[in-house]
Amino acid sequence: MTAENNTTPHYEFSEKYDPEHARKYFHKHNTGFWRRLSTWREVGMARKALVMAGRPSSVLDLPCGTGRFWEMLAEEKDRTIYVGDNSQAMIDAGMDLRPKPVTARIKKTFQCSAFDTGLPDNLVESVFSIRLMHHIEKSADRILMLKEFARISSDTIIVSLWVDGNFRAYRHQLNEKKKERMRGVNFPRDRFVFTRSDIESDFSAAGLEMIGHVDFIKHWDKWRTYVLRVKRGNQISLTAFP
Repeated sequence: MTAENNTTPHYEFSEKYDPEHARKYFHKHNTGFWRRLSTWREVGMARKALVMAGRPSSVLDLPCGTGRFWEMLAEEKDRTIYVGDNSQAMIDAGMDLRPKPVTARIKKTFQCSAFDTGLPDNLVESVFSIRLMHHIEKSADRILMLKEFARISSDTIIVSLWVDGNFRAYRHQLNEKKKERMRGVNFPRDRFVFTRSDIESDFSAAGLEMIGHVDFIKHWDKWRTYVLRVKRGNQISLTAFP
């Protein structure tokens, strides 16, 4: 759920990542065949998206979680890497548990909300946001977040989310209807499948144009990574950053 006033949107799922949960999250994504396979595929999708974005020389990973993508981001030797998350515990777990040669590549970490980062205009060439947007139910909140990403990116934005038009999205929607019948229409939800037309309309409303997308498995899986470009007329002058 989000706040109903004019403050920064707040989603309850973002508050669960205390130090213990953060370490469990790290180990969960590094154990089990299917999770390892999923991570391998998502890293491959992200790598392809970064190539599509022009191999940006500076990237902000937000939310960075415990750093699943840091090693891949560091494959470009001259890339400057910033990372941020709403949970300082997640950042700390990643910095503690990931290999030191990888964490040494991170220039700066930020504890911040993706809706209002407090970071300078045009900080990086690309904002890299994986596994966040599918939690954001309201279109207005998604647009607010995307506009914040556009403000701090001088060129591109990479986001992953769930889209319709595939078998797993169809199964997910059937399961949600079943839960509604069992629990009522007001049962809490924190993950959403979006119609492609709706989410692409959000991109346009935020002043972004689509470069392309990468699917987890076309026609089968609901994960899609979009590569977006900040329209030149919407770019903001560079603010110095130490």
